[in-house]
Amino acid sequence: MIVVTGATGHVGNVLVRKLLKYNEKVRIFIPPSEDLKLLENLDIEIVEGDIRDINLLTKAFKGAELVYHLAGIVSILPDTDGLLYEVNVLGTRNVVNTCLKTDIKRLIYTSSIHALKEPPFGTPIDESCSFEPQYSRGGYDQSKALASLEVLKGVEKGLNAVLVCPSGIIGPCDYKISQMGQLFIDYMKGNQNIYIEGAYDFVDVRDVAEGLINAAKYGKKGETYILSGESITVYELMLYLQKITGIKSPKFKLPLWFVKAVCNFVPFYHKITNNKPLFTSYSIEVLNSNCDISSIKAQKELYFSTRPLKESIKDSVEWFKENNYV
Repeated sequence: MIVVTGATGHVGNVLVRKLLKYNEKVRIFIPPSEDLKLLENLDIEIVEGDIRDINLLTKAFKGAELVYHLAGIVSILPDTDGLLYEVNVLGTRNVVNTCLKTDIKRLIYTSSIHALKEPPFGTPIDESCSFEPQYSRGGYDQSKALASLEVLKGVEKGLNAVLVCPSGIIGPCDYKISQMGQLFIDYMKGNQNIYIEGAYDFVDVRDVAEGLINAAKYGKKGETYILSGESITVYELMLYLQKITGIKSPKFKLPLWFVKAVCNFVPFYHKITNNKPLFTSYSIEVLNSNCDISSIKAQKELYFSTRPLKESIKDSVEWFKENNYV
């Protein structure tokens, strides 16, 4: 039996589908209020609960051999209410302790490239970079770094765990609409009238899910593996979206100083309107950070491979169209 936390997330739901194709028995652990439409008609066992409740986790993990821990909050906003810490850090601590308590044979934890201390430009980001929360860019990064350290503490206690750090994730089955998914939708609706300076590394969600499965098979206890894809500038992304949609790309690039100034007010706008922002000071900083990310270790040890980025972008656009998001 395999347990997947965060099974309704972007990576989670793709992972569940892949596991079922490999004829694995899957049990998912989800909050009671979670919408299960995206997992309808799948042969899975469902246990409801909160990863902050160790008793419910114990129930979910009982009889399982392998746990994929993906549950967590992804946010480009500051952690003003402490929820990122509660779910991402304390929740992961609970998962680790429950794995130890229930004799889980292996834990695969999905961390983030942002959990690693970022080296200066000119130096590739690889597994020699460590988890150092004090150098984090924002609340999300810090929570993932702290959570990763919780997993490593579990390893010291005997837990057979592997950590996986994906870069920016795109691809189909984006039911909850990620930040990049929202950008694609806005573009296809003709609402993307400007663009900003920057670049980032993106990897296909289907390749990440396969990488997680291979991490369970081949990953070494206590090791971290980066799953990255290809880097692309915002300008190049706009031009490719124009090519595959026929919708003209924006011609006006906002000055970086102006974008940074406006983004200072985004948290207040979000608090008042409760609308999810596409850009914040954090995301602007990420787009202008070091995106030279290496997955050589995963390629060698996990047999990790990726499809062309343009294929992932095209498949994302087609999936949103087919599922009436546009």
